[in-house]
Amino acid sequence: MEKIVSLLNDLIRINHDRVVGYEKAVEELKDGDADLKTLFQRYITESRQYAQELTQEVSRLGADAADGTTNSGKIYRVWMDLKSAITGKDRKTILDNCEFGEDAAQKAYDLALNADVDWEPSLRDLIVRQKATLKTGHDEVKRLRDLQAAHK
Repeated sequence: MEKIVSLLNDLIRINHDRVVGYEKAVEELKDGDADLKTLFQRYITESRQYAQELTQEVSRLGADAADGTTNSGKIYRVWMDLKSAITGKDRKTILDNCEFGEDAAQKAYDLALNADVDWEPSLRDLIVRQKATLKTGHDEVKRLRDLQAAHK
């Protein structure tokens, strides 16, 4: 049970990271990037909802849910700050950083699903569903990044 709660809390934190990462990305976007702003706002809403769903599950299991971000998330944000400070916040850089974050989220979900724990079917289904939607976001960010790279 403790291991399951720990894994769920990692997923809560990675969703919090994703919210913070995309909020930062939205701030850095230029006026001409309205398409990305709309997309990133959708991802922020999505991850807030996922964190909420996971928090309800942790509470249901009688444990305390995480309310912060991961240490890796802090590293991700620092890395994003540093990189954007150096490269001048162009669209491709922002998409590169977002893809890096999306990769981290996919890894966190993979770790949870492949962990040696006995997931309740409904809980496994929740994680699988969230991961699939996040994968769609990952692929969209990658597609936009590759498109941007082709325009350079």
